[in-house]
Amino acid sequence: MSASQPMISEQAQSKFAREVAKYPADQKQSAVMACLTIVQEEQGYVSAASEKLVADYLGMAPIAVHEVTTFYNMYNQQPVGKYKLNVCTNLPCQLRDGAVALKHLEHKLGISMGETTPDGMFTLQQSECLGACADSPVMLVNDLTMCSFMSNEKLDQLIAGLQSAEANTQ
Repeated sequence: MSASQPMISEQAQSKFAREVAKYPADQKQSAVMACLTIVQEEQGYVSAASEKLVADYLGMAPIAVHEVTTFYNMYNQQPVGKYKLNVCTNLPCQLRDGAVALKHLEHKLGISMGETTPDGMFTLQQSECLGACADSPVMLVNDLTMCSFMSNEKLDQLIAGLQSAEANTQ
C-alpha cells in the first residue's frame, strides 16, 4: 500500500476478508458495498483514496467503486457531523411538507442542505425516496433511524433530544 493511500486497521482488513469469502473467488467484487461500509465505519467517510484501496483489494477499476459510492447516499464522500440528517425531497414528501421540513432544519441549524454545523454535530442532506411516502415528511438519521410525520414541532424535539443526549455524554 502506498503512502498516499489511507491505512486501514488489521481489524478492517479482516472484515474485508470475511466479506470476500462469502462469494466465489471470481466474484469477489460483489463485496464492494460491504467493504465500503467497513471503510466508512472506521474512517467516518469514504475518500477517493479509500475507494482506490477497496478497488485494489477487490481487483476492480477505481471508477467502478466510485460509481457505487456516489450512487448510494449512505456513503459519505466527505466528513459529516455526528448526526447525519437525510430529509426526503422526493415528490410525495414534497407534496406533504418535505420542503417545509428541510427549510425548517436549515433555519434551526443555521446551515444549508449539504453543510455541517460548525460544531460538527449535524450534517443536513437531502435524500431521494426513503420508501415511506404515506408517512411524509420523512427523514433518516445516521442512515439507520427512520423518522416519520416530521412536523416542525417533531423536528425541534428531535434536534433538542440529540443535543441533550450529546450534552449528557460529555
